[in-house]
Amino acid sequence: MRIVFVGAVESSVIALEALIRMGCAPTLVVTLPPELAGRHSDFADLGAMGRTAGCAIRYTADINHPDVLEAMTSVEPDLTFVIGWSQVCRQPFRDLARLGTIGFHPAALPRLRGRAVIPWTILRGEEVTGSTLFWLDEGIDSGPVLLQRLFAVAADETARSLYAKHTTNLREMVVEAVTLVETDNPPRIEQDDDQASYCAKRTAEDGLIDWNASAGSVLRLIRAVGDPYPGAFSFYDGERIRIDAALEFEKAGRYIGLVGQVQCYSKRGFVVLCGDGACIEVLAWASPTGSRPAVHGRFHPHAS
Repeated sequence: MRIVFVGAVESSVIALEALIRMGCAPTLVVTLPPELAGRHSDFADLGAMGRTAGCAIRYTADINHPDVLEAMTSVEPDLTFVIGWSQVCRQPFRDLARLGTIGFHPAALPRLRGRAVIPWTILRGEEVTGSTLFWLDEGIDSGPVLLQRLFAVAADETARSLYAKHTTNLREMVVEAVTLVETDNPPRIEQDDDQASYCAKRTAEDGLIDWNASAGSVLRLIRAVGDPYPGAFSFYDGERIRIDAALEFEKAGRYIGLVGQVQCYSKRGFVVLCGDGACIEVLAWASPTGSRPAVHGRFHPHAS
């Protein structure tokens, strides 16, 4: 089977590796040039892996560009996988593969279509999610479902742990997808648009912590936007400090102070008061100086 593979992030590596290991190395790999790595916080260059496996490599910033379509046409693909590419694939692209074009989405479609799905899954407190392979159509994550695996979202789920669960599923699902397509009668389960919801794009600046929120909400943001994404942050003494890990401080009501104020040092970090009167204990952080903010110093929503 002649496969074209499109992707440019960590999950793309997982899927490409799985295809290569099953003996279905793509004929052509289309990926983002390294100089555009800043488009994705979880960027991965597929070039080296693809070349080692004997794949032709095509770098592009635009999957719908005529040069890309020409390169794909030249290999006469039976099937195209789009795994980790944040751009709408238009009909000329989708129509090139004889058997169709399959995309991946880290949600239980039709729920949570759109962008930044892993952070939104945690921010919304979703209890169940899913990994979905689906046939691309003219909509946004709206095509018929080929495969879907549902699983529980842990109460303390982080972006990294949820990402890992999806990639574990993906590694197995792409192999199963090829097998299903080879049967000549793969599933095409139509999505129920009445059940659809859409996630908005998020940027790095959306990780700004609102200390007026509850401790639970602040912790949820820290878990949702951390590695492999840019992270939650605040400003202290004009410096931007990224907070990578925190827990709810066990002794609720122990400290009385100002919202965003550092109440004390702990063995592992420092304690900050939130808007509901509860505190979080910051365990891991990154700052220009590497030091802890001073006790009774205060975080602010901006640098000045």
